[in-house]
Amino acid sequence: MAGLDPSAEFKTVAHEIDPRSSLLVGAAPVLEELEQSLRGSNYSTLLVDRDCRVVRRWFDDPRVESGLDSLALIPGASLLEETIGTNALGTAMVIRQAISINGREHFAKSLQGFSCYGHPIRHPLTKRIEGVLDITAITEQASPLLPPLISRAAHDIEQRLLDGSRTSEKDLLQAFQGAAGLRRRAIVAIGEDIVLSNQAANDLLSPSDVALLRALMEEVQREEQTFELTLEAGAPVSIEISRVGNARRGALVRVDRVSGDRARAVQRRTRTLLKEIDAPRLITGVPGTGRSTRARELAAEQPPLKVMRPGAALLEGDAEWAAEFERAMRRPNGTVCVDGIDLLPDELLDLVVNWVDHDGRPDLIFTAGPVSGLTGRAAALAGTAMIREELVPLSARRKDIPNLAATMMSEIAPNRALHMTPSLIGTLAAQSWPGNLRELRAVIHHLTQQRSVGALTVADLPEQYRATSPEHPLTALDQAKRDVIVTALKTTDGNKVRAAEQLGMSRTTLYARMKSLRITTY
Repeated sequence: MAGLDPSAEFKTVAHEIDPRSSLLVGAAPVLEELEQSLRGSNYSTLLVDRDCRVVRRWFDDPRVESGLDSLALIPGASLLEETIGTNALGTAMVIRQAISINGREHFAKSLQGFSCYGHPIRHPLTKRIEGVLDITAITEQASPLLPPLISRAAHDIEQRLLDGSRTSEKDLLQAFQGAAGLRRRAIVAIGEDIVLSNQAANDLLSPSDVALLRALMEEVQREEQTFELTLEAGAPVSIEISRVGNARRGALVRVDRVSGDRARAVQRRTRTLLKEIDAPRLITGVPGTGRSTRARELAAEQPPLKVMRPGAALLEGDAEWAAEFERAMRRPNGTVCVDGIDLLPDELLDLVVNWVDHDGRPDLIFTAGPVSGLTGRAAALAGTAMIREELVPLSARRKDIPNLAATMMSEIAPNRALHMTPSLIGTLAAQSWPGNLRELRAVIHHLTQQRSVGALTVADLPEQYRATSPEHPLTALDQAKRDVIVTALKTTDGNKVRAAEQLGMSRTTLYARMKSLRITTY
């Protein structure tokens, strides 16, 4: 299902590993003792992190070392099942328990000369799998003595993770409490496995901002360093990052808004930096949320605009689309919008990717469905966009519906003396609007055809829109849950088993949620 061939060579890409990670720091003394006891046994050890990347290897048998080297299974390489098939590390990560994979039980033929026993390492506090420890040998069948041996080693590593976390998190908490009590300012304490924030920080920072703070924390070279930047919501701020002495990779972050000339200077620097990076912008959302309209609004900053739509490739052919796109990209200025990258064929996506790094090209704007649904080349292209904006469904913006409806009416019938009654507006706001803005515009267009002057009432609506639900309206949280389930059902063509797997719940739970959230069968 992952597209792997048992006889094919591995296409693993080695990533950088952090020698200061809590897993490596905690595992090192335990593995040194284990490996000392394994000398002369021809067994070897492998340790992968929570992303199933090799972070440590030890070999008593040089044949194992040369064999894994020839397969590019080096430090930083991925051993996930979707990368190399069934193996004791990747499979243990999936089933979340220890497993023995002997000889021909490996999916890849090149691994079928090995026997391996993998055991997950769980953090005692978070219960999250931090890695997998494996003992490997060139043999058809592993020794039955391996499970208790490796289980003991994994337990000792988990205990060291616990001890390290307690000390680190205690110091981080003390630093956070001391800073949060000084004044009403946004305070965030970031550790390897924990983030603490006060209410001021919760009000100011988005999840993307917190991720940015963690990235900045890695760049801090001194005990204390200050940055000035613009947050995701557009607020210019000053950020002071202080390392916490005994907290492993921990830091205390103080965030203050700036105003006046200083704020304008920060915003100018941010715009200049983004212009230097020249990264594409990405607008995402379900169909009908106004992605194309938002793209045109952004393109107004850098006219003229050229819109490239996937439908043109279907009508005119890929070659004609590619030629027109390249002509547009050779202009020294303006904006090119690829409207619907998730609908383009791979060959055209490769062409767009190749132009992203060109110097002197126009601005690029991409639109697509929700990021969570992007795969393959479309997901890779979306990853080049440093500025992202996700448009929420109309059902999550009910308070905006009266203004949106009034604006649409003035655009569709600008010279008519029409107005909507409160009951009509209330009925519009109560609809679920699965077609989003496109559907709302169609209904407003229908309303403007009913009369030329006067008040529009509920009776002027198409029949299917006249009744509101007799049940209590969903809360914002329930509506969000409903939207997620509906999206999963649509992407799986109504297959409830697959939808439940995608949502991480049982089929019974899915049925119960569908009933409580008034979701009809797809």
